[in-house]
Amino acid sequence: MTRRFISKKSIGHLTKGQHPVSNELNGLIERVTYFNEESGFCVLQVKVKGSRDLMTVIGSAPAVSAGEWVTAKGSWVLDKDHGLQLKAAELRCSPPTTNEGIEKYLASGMVKGIGPVYARKLVEKFGKEIFSIIENHAPCLEGVAGIGPGRRRKITQAWADQKVIREIMLFLHSHGVSTSRAVRIYRTYGPDAIEKVVSNPYRLTKDITGIGFKIADQIAQKVGIAKESNLRACAGLNHVLLEATNTGHCALPINYLRRDALKILKISEVIVEQALSQMLIEQELIHQTIDGEELIFLPRIARAEQIIASKIRRLAAIAPNYPQMDIEKAIVWCQEKSRKNLSESQREALGQALRCRILVITGGPGVGKTTLVNSILMILMAKKVKCFLCAPTGRAAKQLSEATGCEAKTIHRLLEVIPASGRFLRNQSNPLQCDLLIVDESSMLEVQLMSQLLSAHPANASLILVGDVDQLPSVGPGMVLHNFIASGIVPVVRLKEVFRQSRGSQIIRAAHNIRNGKMPDQASGTDLSSDFYFLERNDPEEIAQTMINLIQDRIPKKFGVNVIHDIQILCPMHRGSLGIREFNGRVQAVLNPAEASKGEVERFGWIFRVGDKIIQIENNYDKDVFNGDIGQIEAIVTLDREAVIRFENRKVVYDFGELDQISLGYAISVHKSQGSEFPVVVIPLAMQQYMLLQRNMIYTGITRGKKLVMVVGQRKAFNLAVNNDKQERRFSGLLSRLRK
Repeated sequence: MTRRFISKKSIGHLTKGQHPVSNELNGLIERVTYFNEESGFCVLQVKVKGSRDLMTVIGSAPAVSAGEWVTAKGSWVLDKDHGLQLKAAELRCSPPTTNEGIEKYLASGMVKGIGPVYARKLVEKFGKEIFSIIENHAPCLEGVAGIGPGRRRKITQAWADQKVIREIMLFLHSHGVSTSRAVRIYRTYGPDAIEKVVSNPYRLTKDITGIGFKIADQIAQKVGIAKESNLRACAGLNHVLLEATNTGHCALPINYLRRDALKILKISEVIVEQALSQMLIEQELIHQTIDGEELIFLPRIARAEQIIASKIRRLAAIAPNYPQMDIEKAIVWCQEKSRKNLSESQREALGQALRCRILVITGGPGVGKTTLVNSILMILMAKKVKCFLCAPTGRAAKQLSEATGCEAKTIHRLLEVIPASGRFLRNQSNPLQCDLLIVDESSMLEVQLMSQLLSAHPANASLILVGDVDQLPSVGPGMVLHNFIASGIVPVVRLKEVFRQSRGSQIIRAAHNIRNGKMPDQASGTDLSSDFYFLERNDPEEIAQTMINLIQDRIPKKFGVNVIHDIQILCPMHRGSLGIREFNGRVQAVLNPAEASKGEVERFGWIFRVGDKIIQIENNYDKDVFNGDIGQIEAIVTLDREAVIRFENRKVVYDFGELDQISLGYAISVHKSQGSEFPVVVIPLAMQQYMLLQRNMIYTGITRGKKLVMVVGQRKAFNLAVNNDKQERRFSGLLSRLRK
């Protein structure tokens, strides 16, 4: 190819009517103007030998840093806004070899612990030998002022990590995959990551968040795995079942599994049938006929259901192991000591709690569930019964502690999770040391967590499950609380009477009306002293703008709340103009704009700024942070490529490569809000959310508000949600196992 340099003075020679000139450019990357980790798209400013001007190169690369040497081949184009650019069809970067390039490279932030100041010091001392020094003679780094053993270890570890990560990036990029998951892949698989991915790309769907079957299948095709291979067919079947568990199913009918596998695999039915037979023989999948229906389970889910059914049936069949007591006298004593007169239904429920080994307490807001739990604790703790309290989320555990005055833990902390594996120290061989276990917000319990909790439940202990069965079912597979109640073998107390101290709350009245299929009495929101409002707006943009005005100005001024910590948007949907993603962007723009930020970083499709409200979207056992935990970004340290996030009273450090574990938290899903209460809740409702407008969705959302709830949107959509009591069936065998 003929190489010809084009200077910016040549812009006038390229007109709109001319074809771009094909050419090649070599030079030093002076600045990375833009780089998207998802797609690899980049805009580079390149210093070319013999030219004073920086040339703009646009293209795609798995990774790129200032200071690297770039070779770009493509076409010169004249952009009306940005001038002359080389649109690269091929773009290759290599480590710098000059002192100037090395300094820029190290100063770019690609190595933790080295910023512009240390980059200059290191190059001044070691020159072109600095890479060799870091890799082979690291103690020499401590000869540079300011670098001690701690920073030296950070630099050498970051250098080793980034070398392997770059190899993984190059590999993934060459196979059409975004590079943003490279750090996660490296941390999951270690230095053997490429070898493991090549041997079975489909393992990525199980191990790496954000990589689904489609992406893994693309890699598999490029590394030579045949479309009709048995490995691919098995991966397709496994993927279909995993996707089913992500939508709440514990199993799938065998015909559904075949149908959905054929749809994604697009291969002959014979191959799918052979793969299914093999997986059943090798017990990678479990086939069970339940109530006349042939269901296919993942082994861990089937086992979890069996453990739950066995434990619950045993608990339901035996009496409690409490010290002997006169229950009627104990109830009278409790009322006198607490100075609270229990209702007849509460007294009956309290007596049942003292007579049963297992009990479910359910009911809506304001019906006295907490009073009942406190009464149970008062009587049993006076009898020296050792009681443990827990809940699925940190917020729910904190609320339970505050309501009872007793320590409450998350289930993960109670069971003593092992960070490295996600398994628990507490199990059947090492059970909890208690006489009674009380679990709050039990409507959130999915089958696997419930089975692990029951495995650690002591043989002689009792169990009380507290929750609102009318809320949304768990995010994970199963409908545990529903199944317990429907089985008929578990004693159930359903509290219905709203107590006097709660009757003045329009939030509670609205929630109970909705639960009964009625529009809330105060839906018009004309009473300015109310704590529940419905603001009718018909146009989606008008709904969104009204909500922004409420959050930014009207609610903080009228109610004196903290706009970041106290106000929570709850959305039925993720996408669309009234979805979580859209609202997070709009709210961030008004509450924490770029010009007011003390630092920001763009990763995984989000811009994160100091001061932003965020939500954890997956469990991280190492950090002791769990799905649904809400925090705030306190610092973004560019030098160390880290973000510091505060959750309640503790700080947690995230590497930039771990920021796919969080998203902005100004707006979250109603599902994610379960187990939490917020001072102020704002909910958008419109017909564009048609598929998700259900009674349990709006009921759950409204019951998350403590002081104020505002629903903004279309009356037709509100009516539809209140009247739609249909729930999509979740395939499961738990109810049948309980009844047997």
